[in-house]
Amino acid sequence: MALLAYALYVQFELNLQPCPLCILQRIAFMIMAVLFLLGALHAPRARGRWGYVGPLVLAALAGAGVAARHLWLQLQPPSPFGSCGAPLNYMIDNLPLTEVVRKVFIGSGDCAVVDWRFLGMPMPFWTLLWYLLLGAWALWATRSAIRGRVR
Repeated sequence: MALLAYALYVQFELNLQPCPLCILQRIAFMIMAVLFLLGALHAPRARGRWGYVGPLVLAALAGAGVAARHLWLQLQPPSPFGSCGAPLNYMIDNLPLTEVVRKVFIGSGDCAVVDWRFLGMPMPFWTLLWYLLLGAWALWATRSAIRGRVR
């Protein structure tokens, strides 16, 4: 939730508008947050945890894939033609959903522009790192619970 709160802070307080790839990364984080919350509230025993962890790891892998693509776009040399396209809102209003999904994964908006850095690295690097860390932690915690180390 803190990652999503920071994304909203960056958008509304620092006025950095998210590109479609940023939006997809937020969706993956939202899915993960819901699954973590539901898993914590339900607290299934041992193997029952895989019902939450499986989809959670899939969301983490999907988010990591989008973040990796976003990072790759940002690491390319600047192009006079841009690497993206129309904003997501425009595409949703004017294109069929299949075309929107295709264009989002190709890259659209200002996804190649690096306008935020922390310790010299752009935001997609940090989101990729968090997807990998959270997904690995969920797997480790579930594996440990199944082996009886964590209750």
